[in-house]
Amino acid sequence: MKKILVTGSDGFIGSHLTEELVKLGFKVKALVYYNSFNKWGWVDTFPQVILDEIEIFQGDIRDPYGVREAMKDVDEVFHLAALIAIPFSYHSPDTYVDTNIKGTLNVLQAARDLGTSRVLITSTSEVYGTAQYVPIDEKHPYQGQSPYSATKIGADRLAESFYRSFSMPITIVRPFNTYGPRQSARAVIPTIITQLLAGKEEIHLGALSPTRDFNYVKDTVNGFIEIAKSEKTIGEEINIATQQEISIGQLAEELIRQINPNAKIVCDEQRLRPEKSEVNRLLGSNEKIKYLTNWSPQYTFESGLAETIDFLRHNLANYKVDIYNL
Repeated sequence: MKKILVTGSDGFIGSHLTEELVKLGFKVKALVYYNSFNKWGWVDTFPQVILDEIEIFQGDIRDPYGVREAMKDVDEVFHLAALIAIPFSYHSPDTYVDTNIKGTLNVLQAARDLGTSRVLITSTSEVYGTAQYVPIDEKHPYQGQSPYSATKIGADRLAESFYRSFSMPITIVRPFNTYGPRQSARAVIPTIITQLLAGKEEIHLGALSPTRDFNYVKDTVNGFIEIAKSEKTIGEEINIATQQEISIGQLAEELIRQINPNAKIVCDEQRLRPEKSEVNRLLGSNEKIKYLTNWSPQYTFESGLAETIDFLRHNLANYKVDIYNL
């Protein structure tokens, strides 16, 4: 059975992916961010039966030596480690260059030297910026509308260059907006739900008109796995999208209806992106992933929201509801 390294396995999508790979019988090495508290992020919450099957490697994606050491004995790499919060990228762009671009370069260089048999690089729908046409397919132009998206564009193009220059077995995986259990409250769905569950009568949000194409995290994870199964996906950039959209305002109204109908939406100025930086519409095409793999969404938006609400209800104490999460 193949041995797979997951970078960013301590994070939101990475932890779900790590857990699912173990359940499927793969040997999994989890690259978690080194810290003096010996904390492994969401990996710490895994059942012992899952933890017993994982090899933990503590390191930093920005360090080429540690990355190379982590990759020495693995067949495939799912590279998810990244900084992803857009507001934080406005005032700390240098950290995004180091983590997202240099970190990806470290993975690519090590994979080239070690002869890694498969590398999946995680992109984001934010590289497209506001839709110039819909549904957004993989030929859509790129727009760096935030320092975050600019660094992800740079990382993607580095990955493409290694595929074209060195014939490396690389695929760029591009999820649209993923949501679900374990997501940070800096994202819109958990920030709405946690405010509502905490009994807030005023729900603080930014712009309400932008639309998003929301993937439930288990569907996103299944997309990664299906893409990795197929040799037809090598050298490709592939969206993971539902091909459906909902505005932030409509989303908030639906969650208010379900949890606390008395709550009202309040526009919070600090949550607004600069006008030219706001991505006003994201609606992804999933034709390519369906053509190249056996993937299709298994969760409805309603069922995914129900699981997310249930998780947050039981983990509300872990969220700082009274502050704006960057």
